[in-house]
Amino acid sequence: QVQLVESGGGLVQPGGSLRLSCVASGSIFRDNVMGWYRQAPGKEREFVATISSGGTTIYADSVKGRFTISRDNGQNTVFLQMSRLRPEDTAVYYCRAYPIWGQGTQVTVSS
Repeated sequence: QVQLVESGGGLVQPGGSLRLSCVASGSIFRDNVMGWYRQAPGKEREFVATISSGGTTIYADSVKGRFTISRDNGQNTVFLQMSRLRPEDTAVYYCRAYPIWGQGTQVTVSS
């Protein structure tokens, strides 16, 4: 069974950094576009970033220049390095490999 398992969330002060990881089991990772999405309380889930199997990246305007998505194909892992975090980045962050979603990891940005 294909699974995506996220980790790395937590509480961080504004301006701080966190790195999220998502490990994929099964064969879904290798040729798939991997993505990160987030959902804040009371809001719809929104796109954050994607990375293709060849390393092409796309970012939401709200995170461009602050977040970096990367992948380790040998470890079936995708990362989201988040820097200069803002309170509005607070959300549950989900890993995605179509059509599979991870369970999510909470990121809270607060002083």
